[in-house]
Amino acid sequence: MSDPTEEKIAYDDTPEGASGSSISSGAQEWSAADEAKARQKVDSSVLPLLFLGLLVFQLDRMNLASALTNGFAADIKVAQDTINLGNQLMFMGIVIWEIPCNMALQRVGPRKWIAAQVFVFGLIATLQVFLKDRTGFLVSRLFLGFAEAGYIPGAIYTLSTWYKKRELAKRVAILFFGMFGGNALSPVLASGILKLDHVRGLRGWQWLFLIEGLFTVSVSAVLLFFLPGSPDVPRPLLSPGLVRISAPQQEILQRRLEKDDSEQRFGAQGLRIPPSVVWRTVAHYRRWPHYVSTFAVFSTWSPLTTYTPSIIVSMGFDQIAANALAAVGASLALVVVFIFAYLSDKTNRRGGTVIAAQTCYLITLIMAHELQPHADKWSRWGLWTAVNAFAVGYHPVHNSWVQLNCRDPRERSIGIAMWVMSAISGLMVGTQYFQGGDAPLYSNGLRTQAIMVSVGIAFAALQIVVYIVHNRRVAKGQHEEKDGSEPMIYVP
Repeated sequence: MSDPTEEKIAYDDTPEGASGSSISSGAQEWSAADEAKARQKVDSSVLPLLFLGLLVFQLDRMNLASALTNGFAADIKVAQDTINLGNQLMFMGIVIWEIPCNMALQRVGPRKWIAAQVFVFGLIATLQVFLKDRTGFLVSRLFLGFAEAGYIPGAIYTLSTWYKKRELAKRVAILFFGMFGGNALSPVLASGILKLDHVRGLRGWQWLFLIEGLFTVSVSAVLLFFLPGSPDVPRPLLSPGLVRISAPQQEILQRRLEKDDSEQRFGAQGLRIPPSVVWRTVAHYRRWPHYVSTFAVFSTWSPLTTYTPSIIVSMGFDQIAANALAAVGASLALVVVFIFAYLSDKTNRRGGTVIAAQTCYLITLIMAHELQPHADKWSRWGLWTAVNAFAVGYHPVHNSWVQLNCRDPRERSIGIAMWVMSAISGLMVGTQYFQGGDAPLYSNGLRTQAIMVSVGIAFAALQIVVYIVHNRRVAKGQHEEKDGSEPMIYVP
């Protein structure tokens, strides 16, 4: 076997799991095995903590669906249109503060900002136990939205300061498993917590808000003590951390990112994004089909997360069984997400994979619309389970597609914030797809969902065409950037 210090390899050709080779960085050298060990420490600290934060956000956002099966709406004297309005206000709060909160995170740093954000969100979620009327419900939903704003793009940006470009897509997919895992876990937890109905004078939905809200507050303490900041500041804010990154490993993490990025690599601590970069990213019209497609398709997920347990109750199941059965489709969604993420990485056909996942979802919606009126309760449950299973299979893949087509970390940060804003705006609109008069089959709602998914597929296809045409113009020397920089080659 050759001496690893004698056989140098090009950095960009090193497989993620490789070991035994040596990487040169001026006077500094490290083996691929040393790099893998440093990266594994990030995988076992930063990634799972950001995953946990997103999971508790989704739990506290989703538990309303289970509360509705326990008489929440009747107890606070509101109708379904008020529930829809409350969710609209929550998503509006997220959209309004998405970019400002993301920029604030990069000024303050994730160690302080993310922990504080999770604490505030958990506190508001806990205080829902005291809800008694329509006004309190609407105000609480709006402030939940304010508290959640910026978490997803901020977490994705934080990951981008730790990982190389070719490592990032897989980690972002794992991060989104926190959202979809929370979606699957929420009704399972509710099926147990709701059994506390009338214990110590509290309704089951009050116990649900109380227990899950306090859990979120406790997660904020975990983040405060154990979340590293960036390769520049790897020590958590209030402790040495459970996973400690040594000085040599810190240098490896810093230098490998410098080698990976031809542009200037910014850390997560104290980054300033000037208004010119924000405007340049917002005005970048070639990426707008991404946002329209995401808005259209993701809007259809909103009514599913709110009303699936109630729909299952209407089939004749009791509230405990309904919440448990609602978890099946959400759990299968994790498998579907993984399959399409694998296909995307394997083929590198990002747009094609997004369209394939959206098409599968469209088929389930059409089947549910056509077959549900003629089906028994278990068949109806199977149709709704299939709809939920395919509802988000495209989402992490689409996120990676957007990231791969951003020029630098600052543009990527704002671009992802815009992508998340388009998704949340879709959720805000989607809260109105299922109306009380359309229950329990929601035939009109399913028709609307199918139309919106079709629109999303059309814009995803348009995005592929835009990228291919641009790349051909660049290849022929027919395109020049206004600032004189090297023309961008997009991944269609």
